[in-house]
Amino acid sequence: MSSEIDNRDRLREIREVLRKHHITRGITPEKLRAILEELGPTYVKLGQIMSLHSDVLPQRYCDELLKLTSEVAPMPFETVEEVINHSYREDWHQIFASIEEETLGSASIAQVHRAKLLDGRDVIVKVERKGIYDIMARDIGLLKRAVRFLPPVGGLKNVVDLEMVLDELWATAQEEMDFLKEAANLEEFARNNEQVRYIRVPKLFHEYTTSRVLVMEYIGGCPIDDRESLLSDGYDLQEIGRKLVNNYVKQVMDDGFFHADPHPGNVKVMDGKIVWIDMGMMGRLTARDRKHIARAVRAIAVGDISLLESAILELGDIQGKVDSGKLYGDLRELIERYGKASMGSIDAVEFFKDTMEIMKNNGIRLPHGMTMLVRGLTQMQGVLLSISPDINMVEIAAARLKEEIRQNFDLKEEAAKAGKQLYKAADTSLDLPPLMKEAIEEYLRGQAKLNLDLDATRKFSQLMRKLVRNLVMGLWVTALLISSSIICTTDMKPKMLGIPALGFFGYILAFIICLYVFIRHWFTRNQ
Repeated sequence: MSSEIDNRDRLREIREVLRKHHITRGITPEKLRAILEELGPTYVKLGQIMSLHSDVLPQRYCDELLKLTSEVAPMPFETVEEVINHSYREDWHQIFASIEEETLGSASIAQVHRAKLLDGRDVIVKVERKGIYDIMARDIGLLKRAVRFLPPVGGLKNVVDLEMVLDELWATAQEEMDFLKEAANLEEFARNNEQVRYIRVPKLFHEYTTSRVLVMEYIGGCPIDDRESLLSDGYDLQEIGRKLVNNYVKQVMDDGFFHADPHPGNVKVMDGKIVWIDMGMMGRLTARDRKHIARAVRAIAVGDISLLESAILELGDIQGKVDSGKLYGDLRELIERYGKASMGSIDAVEFFKDTMEIMKNNGIRLPHGMTMLVRGLTQMQGVLLSISPDINMVEIAAARLKEEIRQNFDLKEEAAKAGKQLYKAADTSLDLPPLMKEAIEEYLRGQAKLNLDLDATRKFSQLMRKLVRNLVMGLWVTALLISSSIICTTDMKPKMLGIPALGFFGYILAFIICLYVFIRHWFTRNQ
């Protein structure tokens, strides 16, 4: 009964906040962020997760929600002790010599304390907020009821299925609340980068880690964007920036498993190495996803719209019927915008955002890993602007892509592919004569139908008019020449220059038409 009362009170609070922000007049990105901040830390966390979903939310909403900060008032230390003891089923003093009461950081899902193990090793203890699972489950359920208050036209509800978004948010939130999942992420990331000498990750104390408590090695050092500290310690900022980008490209293109939240608090420099921490938010790209992303980048570089269209259709999940003409036109604009630019001048974040917007506008659902990638690239771009703004991620990625293509090029495999394509083309061409015969027979029987869906541009319309005009002129010239030649075989009078005058004038008129077409073409060829 008390839970029902709590739910009613919370729902009333949500309604009041929505009413205060005049939700019936629609919802803007700024209004959505303000609402979530006012509703408290749980909703702030939901907003941060929502910012990852540029595949379902308009990009302007995602950009605004990225501004949400999750620093909230910490739990009392007595509550922290209670959570740890309950998770270990014993008193924390049996494992830790001490735990500092002051937090290193406090967010909506968990907070972090520095501690010392019984053997003297310095660690950090990440402790989940008490009851956060039940609170978030309740709030998600209430949000599903609250979205019914949104107006049916205009604003966010008109653009996206909010109930579907909330279901995805809950699935993502549940992963973040399971620290065993984060522990597995940390171990996988460590394995992927164990051969990279300049990369480190904190050591995980698996024996002390549960679904609600995570224990890792304490990492000192300094944040990667702290220019003054890095320079005073003798670091080369350009070298750090280049190594950071190289490693991130490796995570994305080689491993398909990358840090999706690389803000300065999660990337440190210590003992000459870049240290990645906090693996709660990671992105994944399958080998297939990476292959098609590489094809898309290559298509942009060579200006191949058809290759880009093929890569995007393979990469995404098509929702309904795709308008091929619209998609082709959108991609042509994308190639015109980026295809002629040098690699050093391309903004990687803007490029991926533009590509994702085209996919969304054409009903193509993005793989979740790609939206995580754009978030990660946005954070990386901010770090680079702080320490080494001259470094361009696209240049480094392109160089790595070229090297990968060179190393993995298999002449035998490529020849086999070319042979298959040639065989397929030859096999298709053999089908053309019978198909043409069938089409002609249907036409003669009056059964042929032709469906055209044309979306002509102004240039294309002008070209078609010129083509039709010249075709008509050509038919006139052909008719005049044939008829004049036939007349000239007769003895028709009067005659001019020994041939019938009517045939003579027919030749003259054909010549004049040809001259007109030639002169018109000469003066309009550059228009």
